[in-house]
Amino acid sequence: MNILETMRKYNKKSTFVVQVTSMCDMMTILLAFLLNQQSMSATQITPIEGLDLPVSTTNGSPVEALKLTVSKKGIFVGDKKVADVENGRLPASVLDPKDKLFIPALYDELDKEAENSKKIAKVNETIEFDGKVVVLADARLNYEVIRQVMYTATSAGFANVKLASLSGE
Repeated sequence: MNILETMRKYNKKSTFVVQVTSMCDMMTILLAFLLNQQSMSATQITPIEGLDLPVSTTNGSPVEALKLTVSKKGIFVGDKKVADVENGRLPASVLDPKDKLFIPALYDELDKEAENSKKIAKVNETIEFDGKVVVLADARLNYEVIRQVMYTATSAGFANVKLASLSGE
């Protein structure tokens, strides 16, 4: 009997099969790692014309929230102008006479937005009103204006304030 016949006699059912299970596991882990490291966000922040955002070295990704823009032209909630800014400061006419940090027109608009968000959260039982607001503030503005805006926003229920900036990389 030759060698070939002997191999056929004893190995009738044996075939060579490549085991790729461990390779698939490794590729799945690698894919999950790479997807986790990839920073992608569907959030789009478009500043208004003439707005000069500050530069930062932070690597945080944008969050989906109400946009509050503070420029040299005015204060905007979304696209709606709620108060004027003159010479880099808020005029006394837009401030509360009893509290110089409080902007009543901004509060009213933010309160409407909060109520709308709470109604949506009530309908969509999985989503809660989290009080997030993203402030797009011009880097050339006086800090007092930004302080007044943040004070009013927190008074209206938007306590989770994020400041938008450009990446300095």
